[in-house]
Amino acid sequence: MYPAEIKEYHKPDSVEQVLELIANHEEGESLLLAGGQSAMQAIKSRMLRPQCIIDLQGLQELKTINDESETLKIGAMVRYCELVKSSSLNNNFTGLKDAAAHVGDRQVRNRGTIGGSVCWNYAAACTPTAVLALDGNMHLISSDGEIKVICADDFFLGPLDTAKSESDILISVSFKKSKTRSGSAYKKWGLVKDALPVVGIAAFVKLDSNGSCCEARIALTGMGVGAQRAAAGETPLLGSYGDPQSIEAATENICANIDAPTDLSATSDYRHQLIRSIGAEVILTAFKRAST
Repeated sequence: MYPAEIKEYHKPDSVEQVLELIANHEEGESLLLAGGQSAMQAIKSRMLRPQCIIDLQGLQELKTINDESETLKIGAMVRYCELVKSSSLNNNFTGLKDAAAHVGDRQVRNRGTIGGSVCWNYAAACTPTAVLALDGNMHLISSDGEIKVICADDFFLGPLDTAKSESDILISVSFKKSKTRSGSAYKKWGLVKDALPVVGIAAFVKLDSNGSCCEARIALTGMGVGAQRAAAGETPLLGSYGDPQSIEAATENICANIDAPTDLSATSDYRHQLIRSIGAEVILTAFKRAST
């Protein structure tokens, strides 16, 4: 199918120019294009019918990773391949690196961006799941100049739905650095190597001075509802040292509280089994990374 008519194309080189372009169009008329790996498919199928495309590829200011003393801030236009290569994501944020390394195929990873993935929030996407587990914060600016910071728990509302309005630009995604030892991990299972996840799981754990877990966050994808917290699996990990019994209790709690769908990719029971097997591996990896 051919796209509907697109009347305007702009490639600004500053956020200010983007804001001006957004302000000059009615809501729903313009589309901010990041890497375009998902948006272009939606345009070709006429799921999206923008009259104006605003290409963000010229915004160099959104293409940096700032490794600050207490915060890691990733520009919205940083590509997956750059996340995978960045040493700033080692240790605490390795789960995000895991997710970026398993997005689509090589072509997608060399073009797609963290900001595009977060804002699109596809029903089965790796990056939003890792951002949710790592308790990321989305930094946005609206066309009237208002600055917003929205935490991941409040940002991801459902498949293709976020707290970002059409007049907002995502500037960056930030993560607080832990003052104690912490680790994270992500893994997915798909029908083939580069497929979307049938089940994807991200885990983050923080350890106290004794080496026991004092904070845990787990997120899932592949259940048809987009990235979602699995809070029921976090409680059994608190106070534990990543022992098999605690990890098994965590995955069983997740299965008992998550409504896993049956579709052409997998049955509900099979998804629950994937949660048990992949979840145990991901949680154990997070503990091991936190301990080193």
